[in-house]
Amino acid sequence: MGLDRFYVVDVEGNGGSPPEIVELAMIELNGLVLTDHRRHWLVQPIHPVKPSATRIHGITDTDLIGAPAIADIAEDIVDWLSDSPIVGHNVRIEFEIMTRSLDGWRPSAAIDTLKLAKKLRPGVASYGLENFGRELGLADKAAELTGRSHHSALYDATLTALIFIHLLSPLSVERRAAVIHDSDILNSSQGSLL
Repeated sequence: MGLDRFYVVDVEGNGGSPPEIVELAMIELNGLVLTDHRRHWLVQPIHPVKPSATRIHGITDTDLIGAPAIADIAEDIVDWLSDSPIVGHNVRIEFEIMTRSLDGWRPSAAIDTLKLAKKLRPGVASYGLENFGRELGLADKAAELTGRSHHSALYDATLTALIFIHLLSPLSVERRAAVIHDSDILNSSQGSLL
């Protein structure tokens, strides 16, 4: 796996079981540099957004009026991501929802910043995205870059990207490659999701 390009992804769901995407953000990292290449959509699910989900991310069915269905943007998403590695905080959620929603798509790797954080910063009180981002002093920068807050897919993807950069930047190239490999949930030594 190359260490030159990653796509940091975050999804917000409708609260269904299984959940459907109501918001998706993808941000490109070139090496460990945040680029200006990003994609962000509100997405119209088949089933309504449950009130419990709205309480988390603030997205209502009214907000989604006129938003494309996932089928309408799936080709664009797959073209953009190709089979590049994805990065997410507890990336298993993004991986499962996206592979279910994007027929035939599978990333070459799915790097979990939650695993990275626990490995590289043991003993932190909370590894939740917002709390860990605040611990590292990155949450305000994510808010400044996006104009949004926690549980917005764009904010969460941006904060995840900043955490990924922060955790990996001090490491040698060899060490970086090893911890990325160890944090890949698709790595056969980590056990398969499928």
